[in-house]
Amino acid sequence: MFEIRRVSGGAAGRSAGSSCNGFAWAVATSPDDVPDIHQQTVNALAMIDDILGELDTDKTRLVNATVYLARMHDKAEMDRAWTAWIGDDPAHWPQRACVESGLAGYNLVEIVVIAACP
Repeated sequence: MFEIRRVSGGAAGRSAGSSCNGFAWAVATSPDDVPDIHQQTVNALAMIDDILGELDTDKTRLVNATVYLARMHDKAEMDRAWTAWIGDDPAHWPQRACVESGLAGYNLVEIVVIAACP
C-alpha cells in the first residue's frame, strides 16, 4: 500500500495538498480579499510554493495546472503573475488549462496543480 501524505488546509474536510506514489497535488486561493486578480494570483502561487515544499517538490516539477477564474476577462492579468512565477525555462512549464468558474466569496482565482515528486 502506498503512503499518502497530506498538508492541512484551511477548511474542514479537505487538505491543501497531498502526495502519493510519486505525485503531489496542491490547491490554493489567495488568503487575502484584495480585489486585484494579479495580487490574488501572486498570493495563491506563493501558497502553492509552500504546499509543494511541504510535500518535498516544487514548481519546476509541475506536470499539470488548472486555473479557475471568476471572470475570464481577468486572464491577461492572471497570466502576468503566472509567467513571472513559472519562469523562462520551457522545460519547467506544465500543461495548463484556464477555466471560468463560479468561485466562493471574494476569490477571483483558484489554482490546482499536480507535480512529480523527486
